[in-house]
Amino acid sequence: MFRNMVDNKLESGDSLIVLKLDRLGRNNIDVQQTITMLTERGIKVVCLDLPVKDLSSPEGKLMLQMIASFAEFEKSRLRERTMDGLARAKANGVKLGRPIATSTTKSVIAKKEMRFTQNQTAELLSISLRTVKRHWNK
Repeated sequence: MFRNMVDNKLESGDSLIVLKLDRLGRNNIDVQQTITMLTERGIKVVCLDLPVKDLSSPEGKLMLQMIASFAEFEKSRLRERTMDGLARAKANGVKLGRPIATSTTKSVIAKKEMRFTQNQTAELLSISLRTVKRHWNK
């Protein structure tokens, strides 16, 4: 919907007003690319949540670069903390990842031994055919 508005509705000389900067993209890089693309097309970008409202002005570009720097720093710190937490969990013997579905495998194999088809097994166990196929030959 947003992409449709940007591609088909906005023209040079228009203003795009957003309440928060994160409404312009999924991540910092996406937001910056969106603002750059809009300003190159002559569309003024206004963010009501920032001290500098017009992001296409020189002050707005400076504000955007500062925010981008802080976002990048926070992203790096978050990654660092995540990696530290994972290393600590592994050192403490925590098994990471999804638990093995042993009960599902047992149920599927039991139905297979009773000569049910994969479709019948899926229906009887109320699971998808894909799940049955994944556990069928274990």
